[in-house]
Amino acid sequence: MSEATTVTSNHVRGGSQRPLVIAIDGPSGSGKSSTARGVADRLGLAFLDTGAMYRAVTWLALDRGVELADADAVATLVTKARLDINTDPLNATIAVDGTDVSQAIREPQVSAAVSAVATNLAVRADLVDRQRAQIAAAAEGIVAEGRDITTVVAPDADVRVLLVADPAARVARRHAELGEVVDAAAVTDQVIRRDRDDATVAQFESAAPGVRVIDSTYLDLDQVIDAICALVPSASKGDPSP
Repeated sequence: MSEATTVTSNHVRGGSQRPLVIAIDGPSGSGKSSTARGVADRLGLAFLDTGAMYRAVTWLALDRGVELADADAVATLVTKARLDINTDPLNATIAVDGTDVSQAIREPQVSAAVSAVATNLAVRADLVDRQRAQIAAAAEGIVAEGRDITTVVAPDADVRVLLVADPAARVARRHAELGEVVDAAAVTDQVIRRDRDDATVAQFESAAPGVRVIDSTYLDLDQVIDAICALVPSASKGDPSP
């Protein structure tokens, strides 16, 4: 983790000290993973990519040949799975039952299937519990990103942000990230369809009360990181997110 820390992670809120928690939600391709990792590195905090958790258990279901339409079978598989998560923003990894799947979860077959697992309510309940445990265990503070961090996982986070971007920009970013291994139509399907599917179980298309909206369409990564870090000083004094 970066040695450079611009704020203290243990700050006063409600008369007691607790680690700083920053929650970032947003649709596919909005830049939330890169942004959250950058904020965590800059502030010396842990980093939690909750989307990687959903991808990891999707990989597991595919690897074990479990029919994704069988919600009970998928939920049972996930409940029994061990997830080992490295929350260092410069070396974030995830393993399932001892197998490092950090790269495998980015493969097209996982991307195409993850919505079927992420919309399984029993799976979501299991992973939300694990996500809350990860946040609580981060003694240095944490930046967590996903779909429902600001509303379900950590609604009392010190800084809550909904990161948005124009759909065309989001598709272009995801295509650039994946390269030529996935054609444009498949990328568009992954971004737009997954948002539509996930919106049935998580609120990330509009900001909940107290959540700051940041539009990244015309901002570069450093500018988005700057904007979120600028919200931290007020939180460190115990004020709610703007």
